[in-house]
Amino acid sequence: MIELQNVGRMFTVGDQKVAALRDINLQLGDGEYLSIMGPSGSGKSTMLNMLGLLDRPSSGNYLLDGGNVTELNDVQQAHVRSQKIGFVFQSFHLVPRLTAAQNIELPMMLAGIAVGERKQRVAELIASYGLGERAGHRPDQLSGGQRQRVAIARATVMEPTVLLADEPTGNLDRATGWEVLKLLEGLLEQGITLVIVTHDAEIGARAQRQIHMLDGRILSDERRAS
Repeated sequence: MIELQNVGRMFTVGDQKVAALRDINLQLGDGEYLSIMGPSGSGKSTMLNMLGLLDRPSSGNYLLDGGNVTELNDVQQAHVRSQKIGFVFQSFHLVPRLTAAQNIELPMMLAGIAVGERKQRVAELIASYGLGERAGHRPDQLSGGQRQRVAIARATVMEPTVLLADEPTGNLDRATGWEVLKLLEGLLEQGITLVIVTHDAEIGARAQRQIHMLDGRILSDERRAS
């Protein structure tokens, strides 16, 4: 479903060229659970941004469901992103002035989905994520775990095939972090492809497949024994 072919990403810093990704080759099938690990500056977040169509490669190609999304313009990429890719971030990125329910509904509003269907999907997610009593609360009235559950609901409301999580437990205490992680892993039962960037080796080891990065390269690509 996902294929990166000799992908490189160069940034210009002052008068120097910095390689964030170097000759990345990766194939990722439907329903896989992948963790991306490595020290700061290893290219983890750049890799996630590339997979999420938030950044473009300087070289190479990105194939998603058989189509070369590298060749799409910004509007076309945005459409693919809204239909196929969900994001969960360490800092939640919820809209402060919107309630939990409104934050979850937002992607559907932007996609032009009818009000009735929006309300139904939001109600289902609020119930399944245990947010019923907090649906009318703004982010500053929610705990960290509740905010992340809202963020996950928002990320999945468009029923994406790929979910990208950047340090999703980084701002949570350990117990709450594990609850959030199990919630994310539960989505695998729906056939979603889950990619998690993490500094936590224990979290990374839970994935069926682990990639370790260093200096913009994939240092190792291992699969966990069943």
